Amino acid sequence: MKDEGHKIGEIIDFGRYKWRVLAVEADKELLITEDIIEQRAYHDTYTATNWEDCDLRNKYLKTEFYNSFSEEKKRQIILWENENKANQWYGTDGGNATQDYIFLLSLEEVCKYFGDGSSTNLLENKGNQDYWIGDTNNTSRLAKYSNNWAGWWLRSPGDFSSSAAYVYNDGFVDVLGIGVTSTGGVRPALWLKR
Repeated sequence: MKDEGHKIGEIIDFGRYKWRVLAVEADKELLITEDIIEQRAYHDTYTATNWEDCDLRNKYLKTEFYNSFSEEKKRQIILWENENKANQWYGTDGGNATQDYIFLLSLEEVCKYFGDGSSTNLLENKGNQDYWIGDTNNTSRLAKYSNNWAGWWLRSPGDFSSSAAYVYNDGFVDVLGIGVTSTGGVRPALWLKR
């Protein structure tokens, strides 16, 4: 992609979807789908899992979703190393770093790119709110599925390794998370060459 005119917040077409530009750097930009594209479980079995091992990553995003792009588009997507931190509220292990073409945002990234509305980052000052992030940026985190506001998965673990963090249909971020076999929205992200 040679167009260097993209700005943060701009909506662009890439493949079959519309994407929101979250970050722009000299040679790449971070995109997330503007809308939720699927409703799926994070993992097929109610058991301890993490981003590296979950079915949403391995059975859908790495395969079916990634392969929906043309070869030309695939060459524009950057293989990115994601750090998968422990849940900062509960200490739940996030697992190993992963190499991903397509991924979900983490708790840290959703705060970084959509804001947390506080003068001090809630991830560093979590005594203010016990298990959720709700602030003036809730509306920026809203996403639709079939023309209705819906919630969407994050890749970070929740309070247990059988739950994953989640953004609700009102924009609140649930750091406690919901059970991995629950049906939730999928909002893929990727780094794209400029």
